[in-house]
Amino acid sequence: MAPTAIPSTPSTALIVGVTSHRDLDADQLPELRARLLTELSGLRNQFPDLSMIVLSPLAEGGDRLAAEVGLEIGARLIVPLPMPAEIYAADFSTPASRAQFERLLAQAEVIQMPLPTGDLDELLQPGPARDRQYMLAGLHVASHCHVLLALWDGRENGGLGGTAQIVRYYLGGPMPGARRASDNLRQMLAGDDDSLALHLPAYRVAPTTARAEAEPPAWLTSAGRRSLGAGIPPDYRRIFERMQTFEEDRRRHAALPHASWGQDPAERLLHVVDGMAVHYQRRIGAAMRAIHGLAVLMGLAFLLYADLGAPDWMLRVFLLFFSIGLLIAVVAHRRDWHRKYIDYRALAEGLRVQTFWRRAGLTMTGDPEFAHDNFMQKQDVELGWIRNIMRQVGLMPLPEADDPARAVDAVIEAWIGRPDQSGQLTYYQRKAALRERHHWRTQSLGKACLWAGIAISLFLALFHHGLEDITRNLLVTTMGTLSLIAAVREAYAYRKADKELVKQYRFMHRIYRNARIALDTASSTQERREILRALGEATLAEHAEWALMHRDRPIEHGRP
Repeated sequence: MAPTAIPSTPSTALIVGVTSHRDLDADQLPELRARLLTELSGLRNQFPDLSMIVLSPLAEGGDRLAAEVGLEIGARLIVPLPMPAEIYAADFSTPASRAQFERLLAQAEVIQMPLPTGDLDELLQPGPARDRQYMLAGLHVASHCHVLLALWDGRENGGLGGTAQIVRYYLGGPMPGARRASDNLRQMLAGDDDSLALHLPAYRVAPTTARAEAEPPAWLTSAGRRSLGAGIPPDYRRIFERMQTFEEDRRRHAALPHASWGQDPAERLLHVVDGMAVHYQRRIGAAMRAIHGLAVLMGLAFLLYADLGAPDWMLRVFLLFFSIGLLIAVVAHRRDWHRKYIDYRALAEGLRVQTFWRRAGLTMTGDPEFAHDNFMQKQDVELGWIRNIMRQVGLMPLPEADDPARAVDAVIEAWIGRPDQSGQLTYYQRKAALRERHHWRTQSLGKACLWAGIAISLFLALFHHGLEDITRNLLVTTMGTLSLIAAVREAYAYRKADKELVKQYRFMHRIYRNARIALDTASSTQERREILRALGEATLAEHAEWALMHRDRPIEHGRP
């Protein structure tokens, strides 16, 4: 029997979401189609290592126009259906429109939006229930795309979930249809610093404003407008460039042999990214040890030359050690080892939470009605590429579970585990103890060097006149060497954040321990899911802090 082939990990995609008016002016359609072809092709040419996904609900108008152009240039089409296709098609007034919808739907991957509980007959007629489903589809597009393509007249009007509301929400405005004031308050205060919209002015059949008043095409961000001709704003271009770099690394590491993977593409991607993080962790760890070791040797060579009268060639040895350390630092900087280690580890931990949430049947949000990832949100626009990868994973179908309760129980055992046995409970317990030992060694070495230096100082003070010059110089050199070793060790521990990580790992162990206690006493599967959701959000927040702390401590030759 032939062995089962292991599915490949998903390639990194640039996701273009679409929001548009339905009643576009037919006279403008050829112009819009040409503009769409130019802009979508331009994105593909600028970022050739990224595949392209067009995320469109396939309503009449610009939704379909963008979908057709995307398929024409080889993009994947994903359709968040607001309601079952046969009910949705009732909105389309002509047989030709329904045929166009069915043709595009046949070429697409479909995501069914959550339907209201109870009788679906209320969706058959226009009204609040139907409007809410359209809103859910629009929010899904805005929450999972990397670039929002807005074919929009620029006017701040329209109904629930209309183009104006979706664009405003995407750029950090209030959430359409929010049931709680806290939803809008949290959204508006936080803003959205990694959302990029491409506004292409589109005129409606019965426009309420003259064409001459429309603003020209532009990039929209939470900070304002930027002329289309000026190109993608630099921070956002950097996001996509980071995604390209990640895709290049992913291809290399995905080609390596791996242990058994699950069938969930998110889990397969997690394995690859985790391996990438370990790879760059080893490289940056070796570079740090080499640079700090060379710093000790440099200091020792200088002390030998200055205090013990070593020959002049000792200065050349000093310069040699300096040059080797500088070369290592330059290579690490140019190959971006430190940044890749931090980013890939942050992404791996985010995917770990996302994977377990998926296996437990959870979405990437605190409110299952509004799918929006919350990892490292608003921390740094450059980290937007990490959220973009997670947004792509959020579009993947959830793993099917024959027994949801057993699936949740399996997630609890695999993710949280039991003390001294398995899961993150054991991981954080072990890591806290390991970092504590490292911190203790650093402190002990510093104290030992300090007291040894004091002892040497007292000895010199008491017996200074009875010692030969060579002995005094040797003792002074020993004092300097001990101080140097202690300082370099302290600097190394600072770069590795041993002291801070002891506290962080203890905190995370406490969170997982409390979660385990709560889960063991939970009375229902839904309650367990909510506990897992809260645990995941706390974990994501803590990993964001970890990433930001380590990003501020790169390798710097000459400042160990």
